This record gives sequence, C-alpha cells and structure tokens, in this order.
Amino acid sequence: MTLSSLITFLIIGGIAGWLAGQLMKGAGFGLWINILIGVIGSILGGFVFGLLGFAATGIIGSIISATVGAVLLLFILSKVRS
Repeated sequence: MTLSSLITFLIIGGIAGWLAGQLMKGAGFGLWINILIGVIGSILGGFVFGLLGFAATGIIGSIISATVGAVLLLFILSKVRS
C-alpha cells in the first residue's frame, strides 16, 4: 500500500464516518472517531456488498460502500448498548 492510497483510504473513511454520524445521530463524532468508524465501515460495507453481489468501484462507490457499512456498524452498536 502506497502512501497516497493510505491517505485516500483515510479520507474516504473520514467522509463515510461523518456521513454515517449525520444519518444516525445527526452530528459527527470528531475527526479521529469518524475515520475509525469509516474504516471499519468500509470493511463491513465491502463484505456486505460482496455477499449481495454488488461491487463498489471508484471513489464514489467506495464512499457509498463505506457509508453503508458505517451506518450498519452504528446501528449494531446502538442495539448492543440498549
């Protein structure tokens, strides 16, 4: 993994985490938590999209996949907490 691909991955994770925070909570969680949620969400989203037979390509597809995974992650965490 090159430095530029790592930076792109972190930026996509930050955007996805922020979007998921907006959708689920109405506010973001802060830069580092947004990145963490987005990175975990991208792994989860890629897994779920793979199970459904979808392929996310390009930057927009990666953001959508990561956001769906991050929303799913936040939903699961909210159910575990309650």
